[in-house]
Amino acid sequence: MSAERHSLFGTGVGSPKLPQPDWQRVVHTILVSRALDELEETQLLPARKVLYQFTARGHDVTQVLLGQLLTGARDGIGVYYRSRPLMLSVGLPLKDALASTMMRSGSVSDGRDIGVVFNLPNRDGVCVLPACGGVGAQYTPAVGWAQSLQYRSQVLGEAEANGSIAVAHGGDASAATNGFWSALTIATTQRLPILFFIEDNGYGISVKSDFQTPGGNIAANLSGFKNLRILETDSAMPVEAAVSIARGVEAVRAGQGPVLLRVVVPRLSGHSGQDTQTYKSSEEISAERARDPLVKLRAQLVPGVMSEQAWSALEQRAHEDVQAALAAVEASAVPDVTRSTRHVFSERNEDGTLDLQQQGGLPDAGMNLPAGNESPRSEGPRINMVTAIRRTLEHELAINQRVVVFGEDVGRKGGVHAATLGLQEKFGASRVFDTSLSEEGIIGRAVGMALAGLMPVPEIQFRKYADPAVEQLNDCGTMRWRTANRFAAPMVVRMPGGFFKCGDPWHSQSNEVQFVHAIGWRVAMPSNAEDAVGLLRSALRGNDPTIFFEHRAMLDGAWARRPYPGDDFVVPFGKAKLLRAGSELTIISWGAMVERCEQAAEQSSVDVELLDLRTLMPWDREAVLASVRKTRRCVIVHEDNLTAGFGAEIAAVLAKEAFFDLDAPIERVTMPDVPSPHSPLLLDSVVPSVARITDAIRQIASI
Repeated sequence: MSAERHSLFGTGVGSPKLPQPDWQRVVHTILVSRALDELEETQLLPARKVLYQFTARGHDVTQVLLGQLLTGARDGIGVYYRSRPLMLSVGLPLKDALASTMMRSGSVSDGRDIGVVFNLPNRDGVCVLPACGGVGAQYTPAVGWAQSLQYRSQVLGEAEANGSIAVAHGGDASAATNGFWSALTIATTQRLPILFFIEDNGYGISVKSDFQTPGGNIAANLSGFKNLRILETDSAMPVEAAVSIARGVEAVRAGQGPVLLRVVVPRLSGHSGQDTQTYKSSEEISAERARDPLVKLRAQLVPGVMSEQAWSALEQRAHEDVQAALAAVEASAVPDVTRSTRHVFSERNEDGTLDLQQQGGLPDAGMNLPAGNESPRSEGPRINMVTAIRRTLEHELAINQRVVVFGEDVGRKGGVHAATLGLQEKFGASRVFDTSLSEEGIIGRAVGMALAGLMPVPEIQFRKYADPAVEQLNDCGTMRWRTANRFAAPMVVRMPGGFFKCGDPWHSQSNEVQFVHAIGWRVAMPSNAEDAVGLLRSALRGNDPTIFFEHRAMLDGAWARRPYPGDDFVVPFGKAKLLRAGSELTIISWGAMVERCEQAAEQSSVDVELLDLRTLMPWDREAVLASVRKTRRCVIVHEDNLTAGFGAEIAAVLAKEAFFDLDAPIERVTMPDVPSPHSPLLLDSVVPSVARITDAIRQIASI
């Protein structure tokens, strides 16, 4: 490098010199990326060997320059669909990159996900968090990883976390998403070690960037944002861009808080392989091609840093490497269709050992928690459910330093339902803390923490408030399956809901069936304090993401009170509880309706058998079938709406597997298909009452 160019890597008088790129490695990686793009666009996509192609041409130079700086022991990256050059630069094997887009066995998803949705587990170096197909979905998990670095350094005392950073990599259009703004708020208010690496190619598919952010420059618009250092650079000046990227990385590593780096890049092909760019004029396309960063880099490096012959040799080697990878992938197996339903949940091997994911969760962190005891050891007076939940959280926080509890108002206030009262005072604000008002941020942050080996316990204040977080919830649930057990993000999402003394469409929604239908989530819905303790403890020591539904009417309900069952008590998921044995009719219920079903059974003059499912995913099919085959009649009661409620699933299973055992139609007693009304009078008219349940019992028993 010439003296003038070499001096670009100094940061000023009194400042340390920035690391210089390994230009041989940088150029080779960029050329490999270009060769991959060319191979896919010209051969594999037309031949349908690749079905979904996203070029990174034009984005590649600055991505590779960033990747060669990510050397921290616990660095983590949230990536998107155009991040392959960055992935190659941090260690994604070339064969794996091509096997992914070609849908071959052994690739990063085993053919289950779009080929450009990459991941790279790594416990001893840079980890690439599983990418998602949704735009902007990478930001809040990356922030969660950044907060886990802070936690692992300050609370767990892990020296490897010191100086490690998180990177959130995205395009300029994604700066319009909720995820971006939520992550930015979290990062700046908490001064987290994260670099927002925003590539601005001027377009979001066909929409220009000034429709995504006023003026088309997110960096300019954020100039007044507190606790955020902002840098800008242009990939058309690659050596200068290398300096800016190095400055950004070094600032975050030095503990100066979050940095946003806007990188101007050209998009040298369409948004995807199917995009013809007819929305661009020929002049625009020519202008973009004239700014090709690879051409500019060659002009800056040849002949001052490397010779013409050396550059040509790197080009030749890149093409040879890609052809060798293609031959290896072509010779590899296609995915095994008999395994397509595996790894939705945590599984055990034939010898009983856990088939452990490569990254994420307590097992990944080497935690071995007590197995627990299914027999309650009741002690003391009856306590309400909210006290039981608080006491369980307190015990698990005490024995497991990786448990972190957070959400809106869970800190000093102790939660709007008092479930976390006093926990922050006992365990500190690093372990029990408040969050900004963003459910997407709460759940996305939890995903990043779980991937880093913590056990996050995020609270969503009311069931309806989970709706803004649906994308993160869905992405979390499918993670184990879509990465073929490479990654999992176990967590416990505490979620109060259901009717109380009054209702309304915003605080009283139940709709638990939505989470049963969400792939990869376990769902618990206890009816009483004892079961709440056992199910919550099982979830906190488990290896799958769990929705823990806390019914508002039962948190302080007299019927739901039970003696505390002990610090070792656990309730296995998928095991119903027989509350009442009977011979004439089976009632199946869960949550707040169990109390009403018990009262109705007592009033009905029918010999009723009552099952409390306790968990809906998994649910105890065997217990339900055995009971109905014995009584030959069934009433299913739930608070959720009638149409497509979980009772319909139970009824369908009974109709198929116990049809000839039934002496009467299966009856469902539910809410009608309306939201929860506010007026107590209206509420009482729609929520299943003891009288309605009693009538249903008598009617079915009389058939």
